[in-house]
Amino acid sequence: MGGLNMDLMVETPRPAGPGETREGTRFYTTPGGKGGNQAVAAARLLGERVSVTMIGRVGADAYGTEVVASLGHAGVDTEFVRQDPSSRTGVAVIMIDGEGESYVNAVYGANATCGDEQVRDVNEVLEDAAVLLVQQEIPSGVVLEAMRSARTKRVKVILDPAPTRPSLPTGFIEACDILTPNQHEAEDVCGFPIRDKASARQAARWIRDQGVATVILTLGDAGAWVESDRISELVPAPDVRATATVGAGDAFNGALATALALEQDLLQAVRLGAAAGALCSTREGAQAAMPTLAEVEALIASTSE
Repeated sequence: MGGLNMDLMVETPRPAGPGETREGTRFYTTPGGKGGNQAVAAARLLGERVSVTMIGRVGADAYGTEVVASLGHAGVDTEFVRQDPSSRTGVAVIMIDGEGESYVNAVYGANATCGDEQVRDVNEVLEDAAVLLVQQEIPSGVVLEAMRSARTKRVKVILDPAPTRPSLPTGFIEACDILTPNQHEAEDVCGFPIRDKASARQAARWIRDQGVATVILTLGDAGAWVESDRISELVPAPDVRATATVGAGDAFNGALATALALEQDLLQAVRLGAAAGALCSTREGAQAAMPTLAEVEALIASTSE
């Protein structure tokens, strides 16, 4: 459940600074949004074994039609992706610099109109669900109600607290089972910088002490710090040559949810997520970059030899 956007991609050696104009090298559009990306990541990995349902809103425009078609092509059930005739589909303008780092500015459009209808939709889907994966690209009240409903139905809740906020909305930590902040999001939550393995562990423990059972702090090419009742360790990421980081975090979260839906243990799930994110970072786009399970397993096998 979450955001659905059309990504407007600009590749450039360096993004322009204030008052500056710089020449880019390439422009293209590709379906995105954290909710959509994560749904596609899970569907690519699961194939036909387990269904993935997307809940969200797009505008009744060409971008919305393309976003829904892309989800369906990837094997995502789009019955509950609603088109809002009064809003435009959300967009994200994404700059990718010469090092593959991404800079994202989003205008959420129809995502901001998610409300009671989406709460009803998620309650219907939860009856047969194993995992609910949510983010912060739709109104926080809708996300909170969805998480609370999932908890009452004993459905595991994964909260990706992106995009970054100065703090998490009241009730979010208590309503999720697993929180997956990246380095910047974790710094916003805990209030101190994360620079190395020791500070990552400190941050994960601090966040966990606020009331969430498991914290998985993603650290880009360094991997992910896992903090739970029985685990306190760094899971390294496979060594790859990244060309773009767009969608890598979404690949991680989609793969994490996939593994947990297949009843893998937490460390197995994080390893799958780290490998999926690494593979995604070697490809263009967001949804188009999501790997299959065979590709992820091959990468894990090659790096463990």
